[in-house]
Amino acid sequence: MNEKLIDFLKKYYGYDSFRLGQEDVIREIVSGRDSLSVMPTGAGKSLIFQMSALMFDGITLVISPLISLMRDQVYALKQNGIPAAFINSSLTAGQTAKALDFARNGSYKIIYVAPERLQTNNFVDFAKNADISLVAVDEAHCVSHWGQDFRPSYLTIKSFVNSLPKKPVVTAFTATATDIVKNDIAKLLALNNPFILSTGFNRENLYFEVRHPRNKYIELAAYLQENEGKSGIIYCATRKTVDELYCMLNKDGFSAARYHAGMAPNERSQAQDDFVYDRVKVITATNAFGMGIDKSNVGFVIHYNMPKNMESYYQEAGRAGRDGTPADCLLFFSGQDIVINKFLINKTDDNSFLTDEEIKQAKMLDFKRLAQMEAYCKTTKCLRKYILDYFGDDEDVKCENCGSCLGIREPTELTAPALSKKALRKQTAAHKNVDGKLFEKLRALRKELADKEKVPAFVIFSDATLFDICAKLPQNEEEFLNVSGIGQVKLLKYGAAFLEAVKAYES
Repeated sequence: MNEKLIDFLKKYYGYDSFRLGQEDVIREIVSGRDSLSVMPTGAGKSLIFQMSALMFDGITLVISPLISLMRDQVYALKQNGIPAAFINSSLTAGQTAKALDFARNGSYKIIYVAPERLQTNNFVDFAKNADISLVAVDEAHCVSHWGQDFRPSYLTIKSFVNSLPKKPVVTAFTATATDIVKNDIAKLLALNNPFILSTGFNRENLYFEVRHPRNKYIELAAYLQENEGKSGIIYCATRKTVDELYCMLNKDGFSAARYHAGMAPNERSQAQDDFVYDRVKVITATNAFGMGIDKSNVGFVIHYNMPKNMESYYQEAGRAGRDGTPADCLLFFSGQDIVINKFLINKTDDNSFLTDEEIKQAKMLDFKRLAQMEAYCKTTKCLRKYILDYFGDDEDVKCENCGSCLGIREPTELTAPALSKKALRKQTAAHKNVDGKLFEKLRALRKELADKEKVPAFVIFSDATLFDICAKLPQNEEEFLNVSGIGQVKLLKYGAAFLEAVKAYES
């Protein structure tokens, strides 16, 4: 099986080796064992269930609440030559019926569905008559009301799986989960003797810093000027702050969109597409945004306000640097953030499914988490180590890539530089030999191809792949295949265009 796995990995994804933990989980899944994987954003969770799907004869169902993620991952799978589809509320009744007809005829290897779909008659009828080998539950922490994103619809997954004529392998994935949440996932999804893997939470490419600015907006504007051209997310605690920030940024000439639950669905969809397709560089948003964004070239995530807990912070910050390139995770802290979060915790009214005692316990836990988040903002110790300790990761790290380790802990001046020279050297070291002009030429070519195919640019190639092309300067197809992220399918589709661009630049 090892040879087949490596062959598939190179053919479909363009990689020569697996990331930490991926192969271990795939082997267990393919052997027929349920599994639970706790892996940080960017660690390659989706590749695990996609590769496992290729090893099974039947269909793989991927259960996810995230419409945008379904769409982006299906685009990416098709780019890699893997037949896939999604079925969710973004489709009309006619489109859903057509997709199910194709599925019945064996047109798809992987089908993404929203958890709510599992209770509809037409989908249940399809599932009971289909050969479903694997059910992959993404964002599995949503099944636990002790997690930060509980969704009641996830509680229906267990009964759906039990209703199938043949029990499929069930595999669950999450980026953040405490022990109590992991136990809930295993119990509520009825995982049978699951293989449980946690790969750790350290992502070396992410730079962490907490700032205490006298004026948050001036600090933000200075950072955006220093990092012009980078794509990034700015998280705010309230819709009002999102709207105000959006107006101020655009007034000052920054390319920005906004996203929160108070906007009309078509406005949210447009804003998300503008960001994903690089029509705008920056998006200001509440935590309603980003959970399903598969955009790999996010260069920074800024929290304009402190989040309510470390789980939310790390998940949101982790949307930066998914392709492994250096990225910034900055948090702008003020005492008012604590007041706002206490108000939001007390205002929470979506716990009607809990008993009074459970509601009391949940709020006590929320306030405890808030205190731990506040402590992160005030510590002078290594920020990376604080995060790892919080999640029970005892990895011995030598950070030198956070504000504390680099000595950036005092309240910043109004016109402070975006990063110290030491931090900038640390972050650019990975690409010190890359020709910036060639990178921009390749990025322009990628956008041109993406616009033609009407897909996000990162679906063609990630920034990490473009950097590797610049570093290796391939001259023929064989050398092009040695670039990280380029497999047989993408070689056939894009090899000629990128090889020509490299040769033209060198001549």
